[in-house]
Amino acid sequence: MQYRKNKGGEDVSLLGYGCMRFSTKAGRIDLEKAEKEILTAVEEGINYFDTAYIYTGSEAALGQIVEKNQLRDKIKIATKLPQYLISSKNAIEKYFSEQLSRLRTDFVDYYLMHHLTDFSQWEKLKSLGIEEWISQKKTEGKIKNIGFSFHGTTEMFKKILDDYEWDSCLIQYNYLDEVSQAGVDGLKAAAAKGIPVMIMEPLRGGKLVGLLPDSAKKMIASHPHKWSAAEWGFRWLFNQSEVTCVLSGMNSVEMVRENCRIASEAEAGHFTKEDFDFIEKIKGEIKRTEKVPCTGCKYCMPCPKGIDIPGIFRGWNLMYSESKVSGMQDYFQTTLLRRDSVYATACVGCGKCEKHCPQSIQIREMLKKADKDLRPWYVKPIMAIGKKFMLRGENQVPKNR
Repeated sequence: MQYRKNKGGEDVSLLGYGCMRFSTKAGRIDLEKAEKEILTAVEEGINYFDTAYIYTGSEAALGQIVEKNQLRDKIKIATKLPQYLISSKNAIEKYFSEQLSRLRTDFVDYYLMHHLTDFSQWEKLKSLGIEEWISQKKTEGKIKNIGFSFHGTTEMFKKILDDYEWDSCLIQYNYLDEVSQAGVDGLKAAAAKGIPVMIMEPLRGGKLVGLLPDSAKKMIASHPHKWSAAEWGFRWLFNQSEVTCVLSGMNSVEMVRENCRIASEAEAGHFTKEDFDFIEKIKGEIKRTEKVPCTGCKYCMPCPKGIDIPGIFRGWNLMYSESKVSGMQDYFQTTLLRRDSVYATACVGCGKCEKHCPQSIQIREMLKKADKDLRPWYVKPIMAIGKKFMLRGENQVPKNR
């Protein structure tokens, strides 16, 4: 296993264990199976384990396995504050205490603000005294490193990144997300500040393996490297020195060992020009199934009415390259969950965006079609309620902070 450094100079395994997708049996986490996988991971050198309050049964399972096998001093545990459930400083303490109890530990190595998409969410936490609370917990030794996990735009990521002395961050990043969400610009911005970057969804939940077009699968199978689709995805990430740790939701001993092998072999800078070119060809095959040839360049932005044109087109494309649910979920997470977000129906047809589009996309017409697909009548109320829930309390945040 290779290791990269955290902000304090400690070793973090290049491959981390994502504990969101433990196997289940009869509707409950299969503890016996999860234990074998975790013990194999530790044996192979993995020392970073990531969970969260809302991952059903995950914190408790991890805590039970770690305590039973006396692993606490061998691993780093990362978990997350459910900021979307917080309405008071007392609630922050309540959830944290519950998490320590579930994890059967008296401290957390990495504590992250979960699922930030908009600066207003961080502002709300600040208004509730989160900064003072963090300082107290660090002084007490109950939190070693503080960070945040993120889904949103690059600009919003940088704004949150620059507003606090973070110890780490967790972003969704893979070769399809290079210019979306925090993206490569966000990755480099964090690295430039010396902030370790942990990666989630390196294979987009397995979609860069199982849901690849047949043409892409054939290309990978015939490539001289003989790397699997998963190995291509991991190696693309491991190649980047700015990446500290890549999380993988592994649910078999064989998968743990295979991924650890890759993380032991793939060094930063090992990709050749030919390797990068091949990744671009794979991306090209994926994009053949997309609805609109948007590259996410953002030349169409800013929209006078505040419409996130690239974000909408990205979600729309994912509906056809992956699945309807995946596309809607991406659109909701990265585009709608912002305080200033507006629907595509806000378009007044000024045409300013089309004048700057390198792909000559008929943006005004495509926005209408995208909105119809992304927000069918039965989804509109669900998205509205979801946004209100995730961003609730923002009106109480002082706007002059």
